Parts: sequence; structure tokens; C-alpha cells
Amino acid sequence: MNYRPTPEDKFSFGLWTVGWQGRDPFGDATRTPLDPADSVRHLAELGAYGVTFHDDDLIPFGSSDTERDGHVKRFREALDATGLVVPMATTNLFTHPVFKDGAFTANDRDVRRYALRKTIRNIDLAVELGARTYVAWGGREGAESGAAKDVRDALERMKEAFDLLGAYVTEQGYDLRFAIEPKPNEPRGDILLPTVGHALAFIERLERPELYGVNPEVGHEQMAGLNFPHAIAQALWAGKLFHIDLNGQSGIKYDQDLRFGAGDLRSAFWLVDLLERGGYDGSRHFDFKPPRTEDYSGVWASAAGCMRNYLILRDRAAAFRTDPDVVEALRAARLPELARPTAEDGLAGLLADRSAYEAFDVEAAAARGMAFERLDQLAMEHLLGVRG
Repeated sequence: MNYRPTPEDKFSFGLWTVGWQGRDPFGDATRTPLDPADSVRHLAELGAYGVTFHDDDLIPFGSSDTERDGHVKRFREALDATGLVVPMATTNLFTHPVFKDGAFTANDRDVRRYALRKTIRNIDLAVELGARTYVAWGGREGAESGAAKDVRDALERMKEAFDLLGAYVTEQGYDLRFAIEPKPNEPRGDILLPTVGHALAFIERLERPELYGVNPEVGHEQMAGLNFPHAIAQALWAGKLFHIDLNGQSGIKYDQDLRFGAGDLRSAFWLVDLLERGGYDGSRHFDFKPPRTEDYSGVWASAAGCMRNYLILRDRAAAFRTDPDVVEALRAARLPELARPTAEDGLAGLLADRSAYEAFDVEAAAARGMAFERLDQLAMEHLLGVRG
């Protein structure tokens, strides 16, 4: 197979990914700025479906209204010429020094009000360009010292912000949902809503919880030592997987943003298997950073690699699921039993069933092997390409 992506695969990239200049805390940029319209054209040539943006990616911070209109016009012309769509947009509430203590949860009330207006202005543009999802990453919403932030008040201010944004899109009649993006740390020492679980719990306290879901990112959950496919499974179970950021990460360290498939390849295999079987129909969005060692030919090779790796893993996962040996191994591992309700006979039936407790042979059940190793080895062989 050639594993060439097409728009039907719904692969999308942020302008900040391929346009990252390679600047990090220890080194200056290694690449020149990339025009957003050029990004659109290159991504279309690679077979991508969509492109996403922060407001400041598309319109440099501080631009006049005339300059803003010019940037948007050129971007729209590139979209029209290539057929790429804008499935998602977001707001940069972390780069400018004004956000040094956060945006929606800054101690400074004036900053909070500015952050809301900045977000609302870009929501209007996002809807104008066709976006259906609006991602919110609170990268500066946190603290480094205990006394600097009353977290209870901060969570109340974050709730207030999302409730106001929800009210705005409802009053405007926008067909737009919000996806909260968790991350445990970096750039703040500790960031509020650090994991998918935290975000899901927070959403239930909002005035319009139906408007809010999550945008989990591979590296963010893995930075906390968590199992990313498990987080995605819970988001799917809750009906809250509104968007997803795909990249690679090697263990608990800084946010590496490697191309998808690099780092924990086994986790990537199970993630693709889950997304393809779990009913997720949104963009497969790549939030990665081409290494600063690369020139722009390397940037596009890295972007192409993200899509190719997903397609390879999709093929490998499909072969795994249709392998007769795997079907039998799943049965031996009792996976079909897990899908069956534990007490489909109800509480009364459970209490009346002597085989459930009084006559249950605990020792015999304890002695039964689960056959997980055979199943896992089959998955490994499919991942390695030696089966199917």
C-alpha cells in the first residue's frame, strides 16, 4: 500500500505546527517565518483535509483592522483555491506578556476581561471561516507557588468565562462547540484542569455542559504518566471527545510534540485502533513541532510522516481485528463477557442467584488464566508487520 492521505481521512494541522520556527527556551529560531497561505497550499499538496489556527498565527498581534482584513483575505483565498477547510480554531492566551499570570484566571481582573473579548473576536472569525469546534488550552492558567492563586476562586473564574462564552455563541446562533485541552504543566509549574478526568468533571459544573467537551493531546496525558488511549476511551464513553491532538511523546518529560507515531508506538497503535472502532468522526488533528534541526523540506517530510504513520497504524489495527487467531484470543481472554451486563437479571436476580456467591467456586475462578500474553503478542506481531 502507498498510504497516501486524502481529504476523506480528515487529517488537519495547525498553522503553529508546520509554521513553528524552531525557537525554544535555549535557542533562537532556526527557520524563517512561513506565510499562512503557503502553509495551506503545502498541506493541500500533501493530502491534508483541514488547517487550524490561533488568532495570532493568522493575524500578527497588534495588527490594525486593515491589516487584519488583508491577512484574512489571503488566507481565505488559499482555502478556496485548495479546498482545505477550517474545522477548528483557538485563541492565543499565553504568548504575550499580558498573560503571564493567565487569562481567564489571572488575578488581574482587567486581563480577564481582555482575554474574553480577544476570544470572542476570534470566535466570530472562526465561525466565519466555517469552524465547528473551538479549542481552549489554558496554558498560563496555573501557578508556581501556593499562595499566588486561590484555586477555588480560579476555577470559579474559569467557569464564569466558559459560561459567558457559551452564552455568546448561543445568543449569536453559532453552531460551535468548545473543546477544553488539558495539560499538567509547562509553561506553568502546575496548570488547572491538568488531565482529561479533571476537565470532564469541570464541564459538568458549567451552565451549558452540552456545549463543552475535551481536546486531549497525546503528549499532555503522557507527561503525567497516564495511559492516553484510556483517557480517550473515557472521553468517548462520556460523549465528550470533541477534538483530538495527535503527536508523539517519549515518557515523562517536557512536551516533545514529536510527529505522530514517534515515541510510544504501542500506545499510538492502540489509540488508532480505538479511534477507528469507537465512532469518532472528527478531524485527526496533528499538533506536533517539526524538530528545529530541519529546514522546510524536513518540515513537510515530518508532516507527511504524521499522516503516513496514522494510515499504517490504521491498516495494522484493522488486520489485527480481522485475524481469526485474534478473534479466538479475544474470546479466550473473555472480552465478550466484559461487554455483557453483570446483572442483566437485576438486583433481585443477583441476590437470588446462589451461583453468584454461595455456590461460587472462588478457587477455581482464581486459578483460571486470562490468556492476555497470547493476545498481546498477536498485537505486537501485527504492529511489527509480520502477520496479516
